[in-house]
Amino acid sequence: MTGPEVSNYDIVNHWFDLAADRMELRDDIREVVRTSYREVQVQVPVTLGDGKIHVFKGFRVQHNGARGPYKGGIRYHPAVDLDEVRALATLMTWKTAVAGIPFGGAKGGVDCDATALDESELQQITRSFIDKIEKVLGPQRDIPAPDVGTNAQTMAWMMDEYGKLHGHTPAIVTGKPISLEGSYGREAATGRGIVHMFREAAPSLGLQPADCRVVLQGFGNVGSWAARIIAQLGATVIAVSDADGAIHAEEGLDPEALALHVRDGGKVAEFEGEGAAAITPEELLALECEAFIPAALGGMIHAGNADLLNTRIVVEGANSPTTPQADEILAGKGVHVVPDVMANAGGVVVSYFEWVQNLQHFRWEEREVNEKLGSIMRRTYREVSARASEDEVPMRVAAYQTGIERVVDAARTRGYIS
Repeated sequence: MTGPEVSNYDIVNHWFDLAADRMELRDDIREVVRTSYREVQVQVPVTLGDGKIHVFKGFRVQHNGARGPYKGGIRYHPAVDLDEVRALATLMTWKTAVAGIPFGGAKGGVDCDATALDESELQQITRSFIDKIEKVLGPQRDIPAPDVGTNAQTMAWMMDEYGKLHGHTPAIVTGKPISLEGSYGREAATGRGIVHMFREAAPSLGLQPADCRVVLQGFGNVGSWAARIIAQLGATVIAVSDADGAIHAEEGLDPEALALHVRDGGKVAEFEGEGAAAITPEELLALECEAFIPAALGGMIHAGNADLLNTRIVVEGANSPTTPQADEILAGKGVHVVPDVMANAGGVVVSYFEWVQNLQHFRWEEREVNEKLGSIMRRTYREVSARASEDEVPMRVAAYQTGIERVVDAARTRGYIS
């Protein structure tokens, strides 16, 4: 599949401008809440297995902290640059506000290819990066989390490196291993949140989960958990893709078996489940289904392929997976879109729970975590859906208006703006 022609930065700013125009937000206030509070770029030199020093670029963007400490993941990917991180940090500001949790928005990243590095090399990069940015982090200041190319092990290294300078501080990162005060339910949280959003939307579309065919674009942490959990509702996962290919089985795939296959190093297209056949990523988009979950990278649904989609609902698991032009095409086809700014908030919601548990040095049971997550996701969907109906706008515009409104209110209450 060809890469996106529109950057995440362009996508996020498009929706911000549209919502701000509808709100008639003053230009001076708009500039305050659009731009980042702090942007840090650092050099990350490490000696890799080839014996040479490789110099990577590391970024941490703190977009807005009016509603609480900065919060957002750290991404390891060759495409990471300042614009990408800035866009993702901005999106986090609106996401935490829409979900109603007391965080601001941040994001970080290193422009390395995590898939081409061994564990010792990744650990070197992680520790060097944290050494460079630790002064802007803190459990009451800025709390990183995993993102593309990073995981619980990465967070453990970050916590340990920060702890060398500041003492044992588990609340400095979320998404940690359970053995280091991570939270039960965190690994599956984003995927579980997506399924909650689907369940909330389904009745208004006349859909019953048990009668739905589901297609997933992307089968990393988010996609694999969304597939497993939605299958537990009786839905049939008929197709899945990853960066290397796609498979289709009209009678349904076994998400648990596929997740084990991928965990053990296999590619999605190599999966030999009953009835599974390799297809192209373009063919995957065109499959007739009731629910389509984009859970890969940004801009993957664009003007060149959006018309291929043959679904009733899109629940966005990735950040900015749909370009504005594609969004218009989907609207014209009558596709109900649950936008990223609310649909994939499950991860940051349970990160909030993990942070709260760490501050208390007290652990909740997984059942309690999942119940609290469900409560917040359901409330978020209903609030945004009601606003969308009242204002006669798409859910994405209603979500952005809700997020911006809450950030502006917090900034005004603090006295940042008048």
